[in-house]
Amino acid sequence: MRILITNDDGINAPGLVVLDAIARELAGPEGEVWTVAPAFEQSGVGHCISYTHPTMISEFGPRRFAAEGTPADCVLAALYDVMQDAPPDLILSGVNRGNNAAENVVYSGTIGAAMEGALQGYRAIALSQYYGPRNVKLADPFEAASATGVALIRRLLHDDFWQDSDGPGHGYRPFYNINFPAVPAAEVQGVRMTRQGLRDGIFHSVEAQVSPTGRRFMWVRGGNQQVDTGPGTDASANLAGYVSVTPLRADLTAHDMLDRLQGRLDDTAPTP
Repeated sequence: MRILITNDDGINAPGLVVLDAIARELAGPEGEVWTVAPAFEQSGVGHCISYTHPTMISEFGPRRFAAEGTPADCVLAALYDVMQDAPPDLILSGVNRGNNAAENVVYSGTIGAAMEGALQGYRAIALSQYYGPRNVKLADPFEAASATGVALIRRLLHDDFWQDSDGPGHGYRPFYNINFPAVPAAEVQGVRMTRQGLRDGIFHSVEAQVSPTGRRFMWVRGGNQQVDTGPGTDASANLAGYVSVTPLRADLTAHDMLDRLQGRLDDTAPTP
């Protein structure tokens, strides 16, 4: 198996080392692991691509490249340049330092890379390690991801949950968002299939500060990540010690509203 790995924390991030180990075990002795990751941290860039300016890419070693761009840029660089003659069988993004559950999904560059992989027609998985009081001071805060990641990905690959459906979202290939709980590996309770949650009343915000030169800067701040998001959701499962697996699509249509809105619009349509 040929695997592409990337992330949004940057090519020197410890989570990428964890992902490399996961990918190498999945690929096996006859497989290949290719790295194309951002040269610098790109957390919070979502599915952004560098559409208006070029992106420099540098080779750091065999099958290891850094791009001065976003995680989605890195996927594009891999598919259309670095690996164009032998594309990957699987794209893995992460392992992110911090969760990408609930509303974090829409901000995450880790998710953005997996989304781009899916849009390009590849099997893609985003992996993130929840941080909390039970793992943040461990010698290896990523040990839950290291202990459970390989077996879980193998299961997803073996059962072939990658086909487009005939229902809402048809045409957009699914991809997966995996979040590992903030506990030691020995305390992981299992795996739960979940939907994306929402931390009610928790928002990103900005804090203004004035520099010594008198210039005003805004620092983005996140909200409390230890808030339960309700039964059946990703963050709720993670806070209970479970690994969450959430199937996602790039389709943002609110399908549940289509029929109701269409009826109202029909009633108010202008007469030709």
